[in-house]
Amino acid sequence: MSVDSIGLSSELLKAVKACGYKNLTPIQQKAIPMVRKGYDLLASAQTGTGKTAAYSLPIIDLLIEANKSLNESAQQEHTLKAIILAPTRELAQQVKENIESYIQYTDLTVGVVYGGVGMGSQTKVLQQGVDVLVATPGRLLEHLTLRHLQVRQVKYLVLDEADRMLDMGFLSDIERLLTNMKQHVQTLMFSATFSHQVKALANQILHTPKTIEVAKQNSTSGKIKQSVYQVSEDRKRELLSEIIGVNNWQQVLVFAGTKESANLLAKELKLDGIKAALCHGDKTQGARNKALTDFSERKVRVLVATDVAARGLDIQDLPYVVNFHLPFLAEDYVHRIGRTGRAGKTGTAISLVSPKDEKFLHNIEKLISRKFERIVLPGYELTEKDSDHNKVKAIEKSAKNRYEATKLKNRAIKNKEKSKAKPLSSKKYNKSIKKKR
Repeated sequence: MSVDSIGLSSELLKAVKACGYKNLTPIQQKAIPMVRKGYDLLASAQTGTGKTAAYSLPIIDLLIEANKSLNESAQQEHTLKAIILAPTRELAQQVKENIESYIQYTDLTVGVVYGGVGMGSQTKVLQQGVDVLVATPGRLLEHLTLRHLQVRQVKYLVLDEADRMLDMGFLSDIERLLTNMKQHVQTLMFSATFSHQVKALANQILHTPKTIEVAKQNSTSGKIKQSVYQVSEDRKRELLSEIIGVNNWQQVLVFAGTKESANLLAKELKLDGIKAALCHGDKTQGARNKALTDFSERKVRVLVATDVAARGLDIQDLPYVVNFHLPFLAEDYVHRIGRTGRAGKTGTAISLVSPKDEKFLHNIEKLISRKFERIVLPGYELTEKDSDHNKVKAIEKSAKNRYEATKLKNRAIKNKEKSKAKPLSSKKYNKSIKKKR
């Protein structure tokens, strides 16, 4: 469907075309008419399918139309009408930049607030007034508590990457925000997955919503080539360096499990002659921005990141994603590899899997309904002295998790104690008396 066919206002259509948009993605085709009709929405689509435009374009269009009915002095006043919540600073900044490009030919304004930076410049922006505000929940509540903004007049509320916000513990912040808003605003929840938490929150805050799913839940794009390399844990870095070097990969996003492991990996890659930058929660916002800029501009070959970047990065034509460590939550695998193969383009995602990662890989395979072939590159075969084979067998043999195993053990102890406490039958009692004599 062409962008010309949905009846956007002339200013917005001009901006959309300036951004290079020609056709709407499936999520945009389904969501935009629903939002314009005033429905609350619970929408799910794969990462990289255009969710930001799906909710922001109709909201901007409605604000443009509402502005036209006001007198000139009222048009010049920028009162907060739409709030977009995002889980991370990177995603909030990305959404704000997208909206800036959409409103470039209008009188509307957009601002962004998030933690990790000073509040002074953000406060100034809020005091000047904005029509649309993109924010992380915690920082928004800080400004609200300090009375830097009013939210009673807000007409539209968007929860972008709702599942991620819930995973990060923002539920209470979202609930506190809703208590400060008027009784009902048009609320849109966009999420890459529909977890139980997301559905519970939707039931709590949405009013007779329309539900949109444009792809199978937790599916990955068919445009992404996915591979799994089996390797012992202590040789992962060596294998990663070889894959990058032999294939001459120039732009690789690598996900590490912790900030500490990310720091160590980046250091070792540099020792191998591979320029690398870091992006994780301990880095200042300025350092993270510089790392992203250097990576986007190909000044460094590798960006080593933790899951803080899994949903906030939007690097155009990113060719490669590597899971150095598999994520604890299987759903995060979908978000990680969704950084490549965006907007219908192709991409490559590989995972380095040691025997201790097998349980996480099994969860991923179950989630996305796919069984991966374990590739072993020559020279990286697992050996008996690694004791990795025994670990693999133990993982495959044990279908029970630790909790279940502990429960069975406790039950066995309890049964044993019961049997000891049980009175002896007369026959057994007589035998025990004879033995004592």
